[in-house]
Amino acid sequence: MRLSAKQFKWVKYLLHIGAVIPMLWLLACLLLGTLGGDPVQYIIHFNGEVAVILLILTMLISPIATRFKLGQLVQLRKTLGLYCYLYATLHILSYFGLDLLFDTQLFINELLKRPYIYVGATAYLILSVLAITSINRIKRRIGRYWQKIHNWIYAVMLLVPLHYIWSEKTVSIAAIIYSLLLLMLLVERSNKLHKFVALRRMQL
Repeated sequence: MRLSAKQFKWVKYLLHIGAVIPMLWLLACLLLGTLGGDPVQYIIHFNGEVAVILLILTMLISPIATRFKLGQLVQLRKTLGLYCYLYATLHILSYFGLDLLFDTQLFINELLKRPYIYVGATAYLILSVLAITSINRIKRRIGRYWQKIHNWIYAVMLLVPLHYIWSEKTVSIAAIIYSLLLLMLLVERSNKLHKFVALRRMQL
């Protein structure tokens, strides 16, 4: 099964539209004043949740492409991954800018006091490296090391659900569902993960 060039182009258009809609919806709610009693926390949580959903969708691409023999879909991973990084960045900026008012010392204190923030920051740093190395020029320059670097997405798939659940006072159904989906996708990639761990051990 193969999508025509026109069909695949429409799939890409729909991907971009779907990824931008949450941002536009949040902006509309902000302008209309419908974000509830604590709009700052709503914005922080909303951006983080969209980032998690996009991470799940990014990791779903390969299984779907394999199952339905739609190899073209693999080309969408980079785009979805970058949108995931965009919303993760908005999540961080919302927290640092709107909640902490860009107070660096307060941010450091929060890192020390709330370990889940450290976990989330670690996942974000890894995503930053993956986003930077997805640039074609950099990808060509690092050559065969690119895949080794991008295998760290497996660490992100563990850190994100930990950050999500740990940050909630009462664990929500959404957090459980997202965490289970990420863990299932991680198990689905268990063979690759074992190879990655074995390679790291050999290097050490």
